[in-house]
This record gives sequence, structure tokens and C-alpha cells, in this order.
Amino acid sequence: MSIVPLVRVSLIGMSCDKASLLDDLYRFGCLEIIPPSANSTSSPDLEATERPREALRFLLASPQRRRQALDASRFDAIEVESQALELQQRLSDLEAERDDVFRRLQLALPFGDFDFAAPETMADWRLWFYAVPRSERKKLPETSGVDEQGNRFAWEQVQSDNSNVYLVVVSESEPTFMPTPRIEIGSVGSKALKRRLEEVELAIEDAQAERAYLTRWCVLLSQSLTELHDVAIREMALRHTSDNGELFALEAWVPQEHYEELGQYAQQHGYACQYRLPTIEDAPPTFMRNEKRMEAGEDLVNFYMTPGYWTWDPSSIVLVSFAIFFAMILSDAGYAAVLGLALAISWAWLGQPAPSLADGSAREDRDDDVSPTVGQRFRPMLLLIVVVSLVYGVLVGSYFGNTPPSDSLLGRLHLLDMNNSRLMMGISVLIGGLHVVLANVMDARRHADFRDGLASVGWALAVSSGLLLGAGAAIASLAPLKVVGGIGVVIGLLLVVAFTAWRESPLPRLLQGLLGLTKISAAFGDVLSYLRLFALGLASASLATAFNDMAEGIRASLPRLGLLLALLILLFGHSLNLLLGISSGVIHGLRLNVIEFFNWGLKDEGRRFSPFRRREGSLWK
Repeated sequence: MSIVPLVRVSLIGMSCDKASLLDDLYRFGCLEIIPPSANSTSSPDLEATERPREALRFLLASPQRRRQALDASRFDAIEVESQALELQQRLSDLEAERDDVFRRLQLALPFGDFDFAAPETMADWRLWFYAVPRSERKKLPETSGVDEQGNRFAWEQVQSDNSNVYLVVVSESEPTFMPTPRIEIGSVGSKALKRRLEEVELAIEDAQAERAYLTRWCVLLSQSLTELHDVAIREMALRHTSDNGELFALEAWVPQEHYEELGQYAQQHGYACQYRLPTIEDAPPTFMRNEKRMEAGEDLVNFYMTPGYWTWDPSSIVLVSFAIFFAMILSDAGYAAVLGLALAISWAWLGQPAPSLADGSAREDRDDDVSPTVGQRFRPMLLLIVVVSLVYGVLVGSYFGNTPPSDSLLGRLHLLDMNNSRLMMGISVLIGGLHVVLANVMDARRHADFRDGLASVGWALAVSSGLLLGAGAAIASLAPLKVVGGIGVVIGLLLVVAFTAWRESPLPRLLQGLLGLTKISAAFGDVLSYLRLFALGLASASLATAFNDMAEGIRASLPRLGLLLALLILLFGHSLNLLLGISSGVIHGLRLNVIEFFNWGLKDEGRRFSPFRRREGSLWK
């Protein structure tokens, strides 16, 4: 597990050679181009790369579809994409206008069928529309006169219903004597609104017909997504170069291990190439690299956040701890065996390539940057989860809620009693404490200057010593540990005070160190948060036992139908309990990693390294 070191390279060449250079870099595929107009913390512009998928999604969502055309000689992917996106925008504008016209028409209808006169014929007088409640009708002045501001007015009732009377006021400015706000119809009368509504609805029908026509290219468009993505990426790269007359310059992040190869290429083709190591201000992207069996850990980490470049890669730790937490929440060897059987059946299927979009119904939003065989990344993780769950289920002696006889082989392997709350809570707290300690140790290791990591060392010492203190207080035979643990807690907290802000002057250093001690309650709460492992595991085991007892009671009370009903209860009950166990294991297994663990171990968030490369056929992996 590691975060790959990057360097910031600058390439300078003749403008006439820019297209050739980008083609070669695109095939090489190990650089992330830095936009010249943005700072180095900006993430890559993905709008252009999402256009092909958005066009396909728009066509697939059409209420009407045509028979698919398969003759690629008559198909222009770029043109179809452009037409689909232009049509999508036009249709969206028309639908928004239709809704607005319909709304204004509903407001205008109570005032009759009318059109506005030309402004010059009104001598600067305007029409104002009101819906006045019948109870307010008596408060109105005479039908004509002069208001408090000296403005002449005249009004007339044009319509009424059970609730309101509808009035039109003629005045140079908005009347102040009306008891209700005016109705904002706009500058178009009801006749014109009706005409426009019909025009817009006809235009929407025409647009939907064009959309239906374009759906004949869905299959070919889905097969061209990679090509369109490559075109969009390359066009975006062209905009990310700095041009000055006959010269151009390009900046990019590249893995340090590939710089020599890039330098040799630049020398052979006559480009100026220089590099420098990144700084804190650069905020470089994060490129994590793990062994294949640990790649799923990257996905678990990136599900919540991407670690900063200056931090560390927690993928393997998260993968292993997630499997342990899942096993403790499931707490049943029988359920683990079912998951193992399901994994064995689907093992070959998980190794197949991601489904094609040739039929127009498969996923069009898969991330090809992850892997063309996504299932292969998850097979080792799923296997680890099954193995750990099976081992833990044997240790707690639960097989679909049943406990084996103590004199049997499985009974002798039953080492943990789920009903021993004190023991299981102690194990959960121990695991939580070790998890938090490990997070702080890993955070301390990443610093070049060991003094920057001493505050994390202090927290690791304080939490681990707190575990010893708790063990000494809970177990009489371990009472001497209380002294050792108490001393360790004090030393750890002193390190926190001394090195939380050790670069500051004495007084700010002391104040920030004392402020750092406020995390004591957070440490205590985070460690106790791992008690959910015991609570959820006990709930799963108790629910399994309850279904078994229910089935046994029904079988005993109904001699004939009892067996069938008991089997149905067992099938339904254990299926439901397994589903709840899986969902709880995933949710809380991830939560303990991405909240409690990341809170102590990963202090900075970053963004993923996004190389400028082909989705398929890149020279670099």
C-alpha cells in the first residue's frame, strides 16, 4: 500500500508539434494535465467527458424508440451526440416555457379572453389585475376617481366566483388602495397565451419525434462511448495548454518513476522538459497503488474520501478491518457458509468483463478508469469476508442460531460466549481502541519531521494506556496494569499538549496544546462506538434463536402442518436475518472505518489522480 510520488513537469515545444505531442501523451497515458487558467488544486473538467453518456441516457429515456440501425457506415457518433444534446436542451427549454405559459394562462383566464392594446394607444395608462375576496369587496372605492397619490384610476369587475371577484384597474401606476396584491400576468393577454401554448406544445411534439428518430442509433452510440470519451478528453487537453505565438507550454503531474522515460521522449522529439518536486501549495492529486488482492480496499476508501497526497494509503487496513467488523456483526457460521456458497457460484461471473452496452439496456455509467473487470477487484475482498465471518462464527458457536454440543469438535472450538456481555463488550472496546491507536500510529509515520507526529503518538499512547487502565480496573488479576496505564495516559496527554502546535511560540503552543486535549471526549466516544459490533452481533444471534424457537413451537403444536409451517418460518426468518446482517455489516463496517478511523488517521482530503489517457489501449497501467 502506498501513495505514488509525483513530480510536476513542464513541456515546451513548437505550436505546430502540439497535436503530435498530445497524441503521444494520450497513448502514453500517465500524465494528468494541469489547466493553465486554474490553480493546481482544481479537479479535471469532466463536463465534456460526460457528454456522450448524457446523450445516450437522453435517447434511452425516450418514450418512443425506433428499430436499431446497425450499419456503421451511415453513423457519425460525434454528429449524433451533438444532435441529441442540442435536442435535449431545446426540449428542456420548450417544456419550461410551456409550464410558464400554462401558469400565466391560468392566472389570466378569470379575466376573460383578451389581448393587450399597444402601449402608445393607452396614453401611458396600464392595466392591473386583481382577485379580491368577496368579503373585501365593500372596501373598494368608487369605480373611478383619484387615489391618495393623485393618480387617476378606474376599475371594473369582469368576473366572479364563489370566493373572489376579478377586477381590472386602469391607472398610470400601481394602485395603492387595493386590499390584495396584484396578479402578475405579464405583458401578453390570454388570447396570445393560448396561441403560444399551442405553438410550444406542437414544437415539443416535433422535438419528441426527432428524439425518437435519433434512438435508432442507440446501439452504435453505446459502442462508441469510448471513442467519444477519447475525443472529448483530447479536445479538453488542447484547451489546457498555454500558447504564445509559435510556442506552447504544458504542465502536468506524472509519477516520479516515469519521469526519465518522459524525459527521454522529450529529448528525442525536441521538446524542452523540466520537473520539480511538489510543494504543499501545489496540492497534487493522490495516486494510490496496491496489490491486486488489496485493490478493493481503494474502492472502500474512495467511497467516502480520497486521502491527501501528503497523508498515507489506508486501503489494506480498511479492507482487513472491514472484513473483521462485518464478521462480528454477522456472528454466525451458518450465514457465512451461505455467503460462501453464493460467492462460489458467482466466482466465475465476477471475473467476467463489465457488460457491454450493445443492447442499449446495460449500464452506461460504469467507470472504465477503475477496471474493465470490476468484479475481479472485489473477489479477494468477498473471499476474505467469507473466511473471517466463518472463523468468527465458529468461535462464537452460532450455526443458524444453534449452538453445537460442548463435547463435539465444533463445541470445543466455541471459545467466545455471545451471552457473556462483559467479555464481548471488552473485546469490542479492545478492537475499537486498537483501531484508533493504529490510525494515530499511521498518521505519525507519514511525517518527515518526527516532531510533527508526536501529537499523534501521544494520542496512540493515551488510548492504548487507557485500554490497560480499563483492563486493570475490570479484571482483578490485572490490577497492576492500572498504574502502568495511568502513567501512560499522562505521558500521552503531555505529548499532545507539547507537540500539537510545537512550531508556535510558547504561549500559543501551550494554548493550542490545551485545546487539543478537548479531543479526550472524542477519543472516549469513538472507542465506545465500537460497542455496536457486539450489539449488532448479539441482535443477529438473538433473532436467529427467536426464529428457531418459533419454528419449534409451531412444529410441536401442529402435528401435520407444523413441519411445513416451521420450514417456511425458518426460511423466511433466516433469510430476513441474513439480509439484515449483510446490510448492517456493510453500513456499520464502513462507518467505523470512514468516521472513527479516518477521523484519527487521515487529516487531509485530496482528489484522485486522473491521467490523460485512452480508456482502452493505453501503454501505461
